[in-house]
Amino acid sequence: MSKQKSLTLWIVSILLMLGIVIFQRMTGPTYPVSGNISFNSQSFDYEFPRSHGGKGGATIQLIVKDKKVSGEITFRRFRSHDDWKIDTMKRSGDTLKYELPHLIPAGKMIYHVSLFSEGTQPVPVTKEPVIVRYKGAVPALVIILHLFFLFSSITLSIRGGLEAIFKGEKLFSLALMTCITLFIGGLIIGPIMQEYAFGALWTGWPIGHDLTDNKTAVAIIMWLIAMWRIRKNPKAWGWGIAAAIIMLVVFFIPHSLLGSEVDFTKFPKGH
Repeated sequence: MSKQKSLTLWIVSILLMLGIVIFQRMTGPTYPVSGNISFNSQSFDYEFPRSHGGKGGATIQLIVKDKKVSGEITFRRFRSHDDWKIDTMKRSGDTLKYELPHLIPAGKMIYHVSLFSEGTQPVPVTKEPVIVRYKGAVPALVIILHLFFLFSSITLSIRGGLEAIFKGEKLFSLALMTCITLFIGGLIIGPIMQEYAFGALWTGWPIGHDLTDNKTAVAIIMWLIAMWRIRKNPKAWGWGIAAAIIMLVVFFIPHSLLGSEVDFTKFPKGH
Protein backbone atom coordinates (compact mmCIF):
# COMPACT_ATOMS: atom_id res chain seq x y z
CA MET A 1 0.00 0.00 0.00
CA SER A 2 1.38 3.39 -0.97
CA LYS A 3 2.14 6.05 1.64
CA GLN A 4 -0.42 8.42 0.11
CA LYS A 5 -3.16 5.79 0.24
CA SER A 6 -2.23 4.89 3.81
CA LEU A 7 -2.34 8.56 4.84
CA THR A 8 -5.77 8.93 3.25
CA LEU A 9 -7.06 5.93 5.18
CA TRP A 10 -5.69 7.38 8.43
CA ILE A 11 -7.48 10.66 7.78
CA VAL A 12 -10.73 8.80 7.01
CA SER A 13 -10.30 6.77 10.22
CA ILE A 14 -9.78 9.86 12.36
CA LEU A 15 -12.80 11.61 10.83
CA LEU A 16 -15.01 8.57 11.40
CA MET A 17 -13.77 8.31 14.99
CA LEU A 18 -14.68 11.96 15.61
CA GLY A 19 -18.11 11.36 14.11
CA ILE A 20 -18.73 8.39 16.42
CA VAL A 21 -17.55 10.33 19.47
CA ILE A 22 -19.82 13.28 18.68
CA PHE A 23 -22.78 10.98 18.00
CA GLN A 24 -22.22 9.13 21.28
CA ARG A 25 -21.96 12.35 23.22
CA MET A 26 -25.07 13.95 21.72
CA THR A 27 -27.29 10.86 21.97
CA GLY A 28 -26.20 9.72 25.43
CA PRO A 29 -28.42 10.03 28.54
CA THR A 30 -26.04 12.53 30.17
CA TYR A 31 -26.08 15.09 27.33
CA PRO A 32 -27.82 18.35 28.42
CA VAL A 33 -31.45 18.89 27.42
CA SER A 34 -31.73 22.08 25.38
CA GLY A 35 -34.35 23.93 23.41
CA ASN A 36 -36.53 27.01 23.27
CA ILE A 37 -39.80 27.96 24.94
CA SER A 38 -42.26 30.77 24.24
CA PHE A 39 -43.83 32.45 27.26
CA ASN A 40 -45.68 35.77 27.55
CA SER A 41 -44.96 36.51 23.88
CA GLN A 42 -41.23 36.06 24.56
CA SER A 43 -38.76 33.36 23.57
CA PHE A 44 -36.31 31.80 26.02
CA ASP A 45 -33.46 29.36 25.31
CA TYR A 46 -32.69 26.72 27.91
CA GLU A 47 -30.08 24.05 28.61
CA PHE A 48 -30.59 21.78 31.60
CA PRO A 49 -27.91 19.35 32.91
CA ARG A 50 -28.36 15.58 33.02
CA SER A 51 -25.04 14.89 34.74
CA HIS A 52 -23.37 16.51 37.74
CA GLY A 53 -20.00 15.75 39.30
CA GLY A 54 -18.19 16.93 42.39
CA LYS A 55 -19.46 18.57 45.55
CA GLY A 56 -22.80 20.30 46.01
CA GLY A 57 -25.98 19.81 44.05
CA ALA A 58 -26.69 20.26 40.36
CA THR A 59 -27.35 23.89 39.46
CA ILE A 60 -30.34 24.45 37.22
CA GLN A 61 -30.44 27.83 35.52
CA LEU A 62 -32.29 29.70 32.81
CA ILE A 63 -31.61 33.16 31.37
CA VAL A 64 -34.80 35.25 31.67
CA LYS A 65 -34.18 38.97 31.29
CA ASP A 66 -37.81 39.91 31.92
CA LYS A 67 -37.95 40.60 35.66
CA LYS A 68 -41.71 39.98 35.65
CA VAL A 69 -41.14 36.32 34.82
CA SER A 70 -40.28 33.92 37.64
CA GLY A 71 -39.26 30.28 37.73
CA GLU A 72 -40.56 27.32 39.67
CA ILE A 73 -38.90 23.93 40.06
CA THR A 74 -40.48 20.62 41.06
CA PHE A 75 -38.17 17.76 42.01
CA ARG A 76 -37.60 14.52 43.89
CA ARG A 77 -35.11 11.68 43.91
CA PHE A 78 -35.53 9.34 40.93
CA ARG A 79 -36.62 5.78 41.73
CA SER A 80 -37.79 6.73 45.22
CA HIS A 81 -40.96 7.03 47.27
CA ASP A 82 -40.24 10.72 47.94
CA ASP A 83 -42.99 13.31 47.65
CA TRP A 84 -42.50 15.98 45.00
CA LYS A 85 -41.00 19.21 46.32
CA ILE A 86 -41.86 22.58 44.78
CA ASP A 87 -39.71 25.68 45.20
CA THR A 88 -39.21 29.06 43.56
CA MET A 89 -36.02 29.65 41.59
CA LYS A 90 -33.81 32.51 42.76
CA ARG A 91 -33.05 35.40 40.46
CA SER A 92 -29.47 36.61 39.97
CA GLY A 93 -29.49 39.44 37.43
CA ASP A 94 -30.91 38.01 34.22
CA THR A 95 -30.63 34.41 35.40
CA LEU A 96 -33.06 32.21 37.31
CA LYS A 97 -31.11 29.66 39.38
CA TYR A 98 -31.73 26.75 41.71
CA GLU A 99 -29.32 24.28 43.29
CA LEU A 100 -30.81 20.84 43.75
CA PRO A 101 -29.93 18.82 46.87
CA HIS A 102 -26.71 16.82 46.76
CA LEU A 103 -26.95 13.07 46.15
CA ILE A 104 -24.53 10.18 46.53
CA PRO A 105 -22.71 9.01 43.35
CA ALA A 106 -25.03 7.24 40.89
CA GLY A 107 -28.04 8.83 42.58
CA LYS A 108 -30.47 10.56 40.25
CA MET A 109 -32.75 13.55 40.67
CA ILE A 110 -35.80 14.12 38.48
CA TYR A 111 -36.90 17.72 38.03
CA HIS A 112 -39.23 19.94 36.07
CA VAL A 113 -38.81 23.70 35.54
CA SER A 114 -41.79 25.99 34.91
CA LEU A 115 -42.14 29.72 34.17
CA PHE A 116 -44.85 31.97 35.53
CA SER A 117 -45.71 35.62 36.00
CA GLU A 118 -48.23 37.43 38.14
CA GLY A 119 -51.73 36.21 37.39
CA THR A 120 -50.62 33.23 35.24
CA GLN A 121 -50.32 29.50 35.86
CA PRO A 122 -46.83 27.93 35.69
CA VAL A 123 -45.93 26.73 32.19
CA PRO A 124 -43.50 23.75 31.95
CA VAL A 125 -40.30 24.53 30.07
CA THR A 126 -39.80 20.94 28.89
CA LYS A 127 -42.47 18.44 27.85
CA GLU A 128 -41.01 15.75 30.10
CA PRO A 129 -39.16 16.00 33.43
CA VAL A 130 -35.36 15.96 33.22
CA ILE A 131 -33.22 13.41 35.07
CA VAL A 132 -29.75 14.36 36.31
CA ARG A 133 -27.29 11.70 37.50
CA TYR A 134 -24.76 12.55 40.20
CA LYS A 135 -21.17 11.33 40.17
CA GLY A 136 -18.00 11.77 42.18
CA ALA A 137 -15.14 13.99 41.05
CA VAL A 138 -12.77 12.27 38.60
CA PRO A 139 -9.15 13.52 38.35
CA ALA A 140 -8.49 15.32 35.08
CA LEU A 141 -5.49 13.08 34.31
CA VAL A 142 -7.64 9.94 34.53
CA ILE A 143 -10.22 11.45 32.15
CA ILE A 144 -7.54 12.57 29.68
CA LEU A 145 -5.83 9.16 29.63
CA HIS A 146 -9.14 7.34 29.32
CA LEU A 147 -10.22 9.43 26.34
CA PHE A 148 -6.79 9.30 24.68
CA PHE A 149 -6.57 5.50 24.72
CA LEU A 150 -10.25 5.00 23.89
CA PHE A 151 -10.22 7.40 20.95
CA SER A 152 -6.95 5.83 19.77
CA SER A 153 -8.49 2.34 19.90
CA ILE A 154 -11.51 3.42 17.83
CA THR A 155 -9.24 5.07 15.24
CA LEU A 156 -6.97 2.02 15.07
CA SER A 157 -9.95 -0.32 14.78
CA ILE A 158 -11.38 1.62 11.84
CA ARG A 159 -7.93 1.81 10.24
CA GLY A 160 -7.52 -1.94 10.75
CA GLY A 161 -10.84 -2.60 9.05
CA LEU A 162 -9.80 -0.44 6.08
CA GLU A 163 -6.44 -2.21 5.97
CA ALA A 164 -8.31 -5.51 5.70
CA ILE A 165 -10.64 -4.20 2.99
CA PHE A 166 -7.67 -3.07 0.89
CA LYS A 167 -5.69 -6.22 1.83
CA GLY A 168 -2.77 -4.33 3.32
CA GLU A 169 0.25 -5.85 5.01
CA LYS A 170 -0.09 -4.16 8.42
CA LEU A 171 -3.34 -5.77 9.56
CA PHE A 172 -1.79 -7.74 12.43
CA SER A 173 0.09 -4.75 13.85
CA LEU A 174 -3.08 -2.63 13.68
CA ALA A 175 -5.07 -5.39 15.38
CA LEU A 176 -2.42 -5.63 18.10
CA MET A 177 -2.42 -1.87 18.72
CA THR A 178 -6.22 -1.83 18.79
CA CYS A 179 -6.24 -4.52 21.48
CA ILE A 180 -3.56 -2.78 23.54
CA THR A 181 -5.16 0.68 23.48
CA LEU A 182 -8.68 -0.68 24.05
CA PHE A 183 -7.47 -2.83 26.96
CA ILE A 184 -5.68 0.10 28.61
CA GLY A 185 -8.41 2.67 27.98
CA GLY A 186 -11.46 0.46 28.48
CA LEU A 187 -10.45 -2.26 30.91
CA ILE A 188 -7.82 -0.52 33.07
CA ILE A 189 -8.39 3.23 33.09
CA GLY A 190 -12.14 2.91 32.42
CA PRO A 191 -12.84 0.99 35.66
CA ILE A 192 -10.57 3.39 37.61
CA MET A 193 -12.59 6.30 36.24
CA GLN A 194 -15.83 4.54 37.14
CA GLU A 195 -14.57 3.87 40.66
CA TYR A 196 -13.99 7.58 41.16
CA ALA A 197 -17.35 8.51 39.63
CA PHE A 198 -19.66 5.83 41.01
CA GLY A 199 -17.70 3.75 43.50
CA ALA A 200 -17.68 0.59 41.35
CA LEU A 201 -14.90 -0.77 39.15
CA TRP A 202 -17.15 -2.91 36.95
CA THR A 203 -20.93 -2.87 36.50
CA GLY A 204 -21.24 -4.92 33.32
CA TRP A 205 -21.87 -8.65 32.88
CA PRO A 206 -22.06 -10.75 35.03
CA ILE A 207 -22.35 -8.21 37.89
CA GLY A 208 -24.70 -5.73 36.22
CA HIS A 209 -26.10 -4.55 32.89
CA ASP A 210 -24.02 -1.43 32.19
CA LEU A 211 -23.86 -1.26 28.38
CA THR A 212 -20.66 0.82 28.45
CA ASP A 213 -18.79 -1.97 30.24
CA ASN A 214 -20.43 -4.73 28.20
CA LYS A 215 -19.77 -3.15 24.81
CA THR A 216 -16.11 -2.61 25.72
CA ALA A 217 -15.80 -6.29 26.64
CA VAL A 218 -17.47 -7.40 23.39
CA ALA A 219 -15.20 -5.18 21.28
CA ILE A 220 -11.95 -6.35 22.83
CA ILE A 221 -12.96 -10.04 22.76
CA MET A 222 -13.74 -9.74 19.05
CA TRP A 223 -10.45 -8.01 18.28
CA LEU A 224 -8.50 -10.57 20.34
CA ILE A 225 -10.08 -13.37 18.31
CA ALA A 226 -9.37 -11.49 15.08
CA MET A 227 -5.75 -10.89 16.10
CA TRP A 228 -5.31 -14.59 16.86
CA ARG A 229 -6.76 -15.59 13.49
CA ILE A 230 -4.67 -13.00 11.62
CA ARG A 231 -1.55 -14.18 13.46
CA LYS A 232 -2.17 -17.68 12.11
CA ASN A 233 -3.12 -16.42 8.66
CA PRO A 234 -1.98 -12.88 7.66
CA LYS A 235 -4.58 -12.95 4.87
CA ALA A 236 -7.55 -13.47 7.20
CA TRP A 237 -9.02 -10.20 5.95
CA GLY A 238 -12.55 -11.16 6.92
CA TRP A 239 -11.70 -11.28 10.62
CA GLY A 240 -10.27 -7.76 10.53
CA ILE A 241 -13.33 -6.44 8.74
CA ALA A 242 -15.71 -8.24 11.12
CA ALA A 243 -13.90 -6.98 14.23
CA ALA A 244 -13.91 -3.40 12.94
CA ILE A 245 -17.63 -3.56 12.08
CA ILE A 246 -18.57 -5.00 15.48
CA MET A 247 -16.54 -2.32 17.26
CA LEU A 248 -18.27 0.36 15.19
CA VAL A 249 -21.67 -1.08 16.05
CA VAL A 250 -21.03 -1.35 19.80
CA PHE A 251 -19.52 2.12 20.00
CA PHE A 252 -22.54 3.61 18.26
CA ILE A 253 -24.47 2.63 21.39
CA PRO A 254 -24.86 5.87 23.38
CA HIS A 255 -22.37 6.30 26.21
CA SER A 256 -23.60 5.68 29.80
CA LEU A 257 -26.78 3.93 28.61
CA LEU A 258 -28.07 1.68 31.42
CA GLY A 259 -25.23 2.97 33.60
CA SER A 260 -24.85 2.95 37.38
CA GLU A 261 -28.01 3.99 39.20
CA VAL A 262 -29.06 4.08 42.85
CA ASP A 263 -32.48 2.62 43.64
CA PHE A 264 -33.70 4.80 46.51
CA THR A 265 -36.84 2.66 46.90
CA LYS A 266 -34.61 0.12 48.66
CA PHE A 267 -33.46 2.70 51.24
CA PRO A 268 -35.24 3.17 54.57
CA LYS A 269 -37.90 5.85 54.28
CA GLY A 270 -36.42 9.29 54.84
CA HIS A 271 -32.90 8.24 53.79
